[in-house]
Amino acid sequence: MMTKKCSLALLLLLSLTLNLRALAKEVFPDGTPIPDWFRQNKPTDITKLGKLYHIADYNVQNDSTVLQTTLLQAVIDKAHENGGGVVIIPKGTFLSGALFFKKGTHLHLEEGGRLKGSDDISNFPLVMTRMEGQTLKYFAALVNADGLDGFTISGKGTIDGNGLRYWKSFWLRRQFNPSTTNMDEMRPRLVYISHSKNVQLSGVRLVNSPFWTTHLYKCENVKLLDLYIYSPKEPVKAPSSDAVDIDACKNVLIKNCYMSVNDDAVALKGGKGPRADKDPNNGGNQNIIIEDCTYGFCHGALTFGSESIHNRNIILRRIKINHAQRLLWFKMRPDTPQIYEHVLVEDIEGHDIGNFIFIQPWTQFFDLKGEQVAGTSNIRNITMRNIKLDCDNFFNVGASKEINPAKGFGYKLSDFRFENIHVTAKNHLEINTSIIDNFKGKNVTVNKKKLF
Repeated sequence: MMTKKCSLALLLLLSLTLNLRALAKEVFPDGTPIPDWFRQNKPTDITKLGKLYHIADYNVQNDSTVLQTTLLQAVIDKAHENGGGVVIIPKGTFLSGALFFKKGTHLHLEEGGRLKGSDDISNFPLVMTRMEGQTLKYFAALVNADGLDGFTISGKGTIDGNGLRYWKSFWLRRQFNPSTTNMDEMRPRLVYISHSKNVQLSGVRLVNSPFWTTHLYKCENVKLLDLYIYSPKEPVKAPSSDAVDIDACKNVLIKNCYMSVNDDAVALKGGKGPRADKDPNNGGNQNIIIEDCTYGFCHGALTFGSESIHNRNIILRRIKINHAQRLLWFKMRPDTPQIYEHVLVEDIEGHDIGNFIFIQPWTQFFDLKGEQVAGTSNIRNITMRNIKLDCDNFFNVGASKEINPAKGFGYKLSDFRFENIHVTAKNHLEINTSIIDNFKGKNVTVNKKKLF
């Protein structure tokens, strides 16, 4: 009888423990609860978004050689004028310049459907937009959505930037003029979404972007689910083809995506320059989760910068990564005040990685604009745990004194925690704890040598 009572008590205790765990809230690195919104992820149901506008019904032809921007835009406009609906791209290839979605309209690409971008920049008008931490006139993207709460892109089809001509032209210009900037070679982004809430991109393939692939600016509650994002690193490199650029946004989830591009996979943006934190067009990023993704080649799996001022509560977890040049990259600009804080990187597996963690000055196109940056930038409250990685460099971190000391500006590293980390590495095998205020390590091994 006592045995039965003990067993019953144990079962009740186990049930209570499991219930308490279920009720327990996940938290961001700063301790604030992660909203349930981040866990409520469903594919877009286009039947709930209004009338379906099949472009073939509106004289749009399946022809990869004929530009059909005007006809495609007319379908979007018609859907908007009739109260909203979904523009359907069927099986086939449809060539277009910049398209501007409007209130109540959505984009759905059926399997085998391809929206292909023009390789003639004149088909992308100059508009006031956001590019490289600045608000300025630049070329519209292939797909543009501004101020469209609830906007969606969905389906199993492809948005193809058709970037080869742009890439070749960029490298030729860089060969002719080594000082050529990213924006000097005129080229569009693939998808640009700005000033919008409750946005979802799901299922589609985003490939061959001439420039940045997916750019989010001043958006809130954005989900990128089950996307395939690709631009090549060979035989012609796709320059600056970032998979996702998050620019002054709040609450962004990137889940179950594949990313392989010839630049950073996920880059946190927000502004640059000595007064960047005073410009209302700029802003920080808060509450960003990248999880359950697979990475191919990229420069940085998660990159802070190069145009960034404040990032808080950033999580990268449950990632498989191969051939990236850096797992975690902090770009420290001597011409911009920066705060990078409350970052969690956990449950990572990968091989053929260049750098486990990389923190160095970033001086490309450095410009103080005749001013000085006062004070000290900060990287603080960084946790990296449960990571198994094969890399070239383990701890590739430069001290603050290496960054423009003549201008009275530097950066401070504080409150780093490395736990359950097992890497093989060729270089930078030790952790220089003297350059980090309050470093804690537990169960950290490099080349089977225990450091902590």
